[in-house]
Amino acid sequence: MGVSVLTIVRNRSAHLSQLVEGLRRSDRRPDELIVVDMSDDPITVGPTGFPVRVERFETDGLPLAAARNRAASLAKHDMLVFLDVDRIPLRDCVGLLAETLTEHDGLLCADIRYLGPDDARGSWEEADLLKHGQAHPVRRFPTQGVREETNAGLFWSLAFALRRSTFTALSGFDEGFTGYGAEDTDFGFRAAAAGLKLLFVGQAIACHQYHDSYEPPVQHVADIVRNARVFQARWDEWPMEGWLAEFERLGLVRWQGNALDLLRLPTACEMAAARVEPTGWSRATTN
Repeated sequence: MGVSVLTIVRNRSAHLSQLVEGLRRSDRRPDELIVVDMSDDPITVGPTGFPVRVERFETDGLPLAAARNRAASLAKHDMLVFLDVDRIPLRDCVGLLAETLTEHDGLLCADIRYLGPDDARGSWEEADLLKHGQAHPVRRFPTQGVREETNAGLFWSLAFALRRSTFTALSGFDEGFTGYGAEDTDFGFRAAAAGLKLLFVGQAIACHQYHDSYEPPVQHVADIVRNARVFQARWDEWPMEGWLAEFERLGLVRWQGNALDLLRLPTACEMAAARVEPTGWSRATTN
């Protein structure tokens, strides 16, 4: 079966270049790369050694569900590997995900290692990325093979794979989630409800390239509130509870029982205070 790698990008061409470089160095190169481009100015992809299709998606926001669905709709092959644009797949990542998909019709997650501000800037060696990359503090990956994860809330859309027929059967991401937040948790919950196993694949490593971030992500508070309401109405529980609690502490939202209301947007000072400085980088606060 062929492999389609799918990514979406908004104004992160440098990150995209490193993702493509990781694919170029892969033992199992993709049969195609699909790039859904939401950038202000169109991006370009240089020579790769494998087919690349760049699809423009005009938008003012960050419609993650719709953009991922658009990428999947363009895929020609039977196995889909979704990579966020700030990932660098290491040599074995795509091959291990593809191999696992031939054996398991599941929802597969790659092992993310978080890089610091000075890592993967310019040329890089895989050994250095492995040396500096930090594992996530909550998600446990096996040293080899797969581990079934029973908590559907631990699905993450940063780097995952599934069969195209399975993605179609799940109707993709729910575009009722607009903008940023909860669309991936909903996808994981729906996959679990359909009986799909969530599998963490050992040694399928993708590195997260450092970028400016906010903790909590106050720049997305309106999207998060809107999408949290949609999620709660469907699943009778709240997603992103840590963020919602921080928004409440800051006075941005009112959160009581089954009610969540946006009170105001953050001030410039609150935005600046939430920005994670490079010296304070932590794998626990990186998307």
